[in-house]
Amino acid sequence: MGTDILLYLGGLALIDTFSPTIIGVTLFLVLNDNRNLTLRLLVYLGTVGLLYFLLGVIMMVGIHFITEALSNIFQNKIVSWLIFCVGMILFTVSFFLPANKKGNIPKPKTQSVLSVIIIGVTTFVIEAGTALPYFAAIGVLTSIDIPIYHWLPIIAAYNFIMVLPALLIFLGYKLFGQMINPTLVKLRNKISSSKSTALSWIMCIVGVILIFYTIDYL
Repeated sequence: MGTDILLYLGGLALIDTFSPTIIGVTLFLVLNDNRNLTLRLLVYLGTVGLLYFLLGVIMMVGIHFITEALSNIFQNKIVSWLIFCVGMILFTVSFFLPANKKGNIPKPKTQSVLSVIIIGVTTFVIEAGTALPYFAAIGVLTSIDIPIYHWLPIIAAYNFIMVLPALLIFLGYKLFGQMINPTLVKLRNKISSSKSTALSWIMCIVGVILIFYTIDYL
């Protein structure tokens, strides 16, 4: 595997670090959980990372079957038109998505470890369907046809990079404590207010992909 491929994968992983949900939940835990912060945050990030890792493994193992199945589906004109319409709807709605004033970052309801596991699963469900850089990275890995003992650690490293900003926020809080609280509060408010903007971009991109992927089958 060449250095250019690794740099490309690293760039995709860096794009995935801008996850408003992961960073938003991390900031909520750091600013509100002073009792079991280390355990709960690591469990949360571990849950998200593990689910993404398993998704990557499943895609790497079954990508050829998935590609063939999607190709067969798109051969049906009715299905192609339906998917094309979904793409048009997503693309259009993305321009009219209302601004998010209050933020809708998922938050744990209790102080238990189970609550952050549930939030981790929720984060995965919210963001996995629109994790375009991750899907692109999986596509690159499948295209170069490398053995499992090569791509397995790459997927693990990719997911570690994805949650690295959350770990850095936690480390900064542990090192500097209350000194950086005002900065963290501003960052949390910024993420809450910009989450709808990120969602609108994701909807727009997914819509364009669906439109161009199905247009040849109409």
